[in-house]
Amino acid sequence: MGRAGRDWTQIYAIYGMDDWHTPIFLLIHAIVFSASSISFLLYFNQICYSFESISNSVFSGGIARFAAGFTGSVMALSAVCLFYAAGNMFYSSVALRWDMAQRMVSAVNDWSSVKTVLDVGCSRGILLNAVAMELKKEGSSGRVVGLDRKNTTLSTLRTAAMEGVQEYVTCREGDARRLPFPDNYFDVVVSAGFVHTVGKEFGAKTAAAAAERMRVVGEVVRVLKEGGVGVVWDLVHVPEYVLRLQELKMEDIRLSERVTAFMANSHIVSFRKPSQHVWGPNEVRLDWRFNNIF
Repeated sequence: MGRAGRDWTQIYAIYGMDDWHTPIFLLIHAIVFSASSISFLLYFNQICYSFESISNSVFSGGIARFAAGFTGSVMALSAVCLFYAAGNMFYSSVALRWDMAQRMVSAVNDWSSVKTVLDVGCSRGILLNAVAMELKKEGSSGRVVGLDRKNTTLSTLRTAAMEGVQEYVTCREGDARRLPFPDNYFDVVVSAGFVHTVGKEFGAKTAAAAAERMRVVGEVVRVLKEGGVGVVWDLVHVPEYVLRLQELKMEDIRLSERVTAFMANSHIVSFRKPSQHVWGPNEVRLDWRFNNIF
């Protein structure tokens, strides 16, 4: 059972999987390696004899047994690793996303006063609907906007209807690096498993890709109201986001413990945008949009 009494089979039935090819690919290879290792175990003596017959000068009796045993052990270990990878990918795609969505929702102390929420990179709407369900539970008149660069509006609205929160949800297509919203617009901005995908066209480990991710962080801060809360769950690069948020003078920055997702490290970072204050003569206002990086 998932949090809030949700059955994982129900969650998978509602949301499906965006990328089911990868775990299936891993699972097939795991089965192949398992079958091979079992064959080595069942026909060990015959395999040793085959190794010896390949070249008597290379494989003596003892060396042939060692080579056959080592090969079978590597196959068995590979099968275990592939089964784990397939299971982790399958779990991370929906079940873990749902669990992390509940944790992200709990990072906001008071949903009753929230009127406007943005989910950056909403995909099929797991986090989007978790936020909408929280608004509904609190009796709020707020709304949550799901933004994605793909045209996933119909599938996202379909899952919202299945969850019974369609009246709290709207969707639109847009680029997270140039959010189509005015400054100081949302009470809460959330994002789950998305920011690390921005800038991959430049290469995941390049400076250009890092700059694109930082641009998204800047945009999240820009559209967040003063006093508003931001919550981001992402893979690998979250410590970079923390540094950028510190540069932008965000408050109450909190980093969660590490969670393994999609075979990588992930964290949740939450923060609050400081309230407006009078700018002194020696202060420099930061450019939230990160426009002048190049």
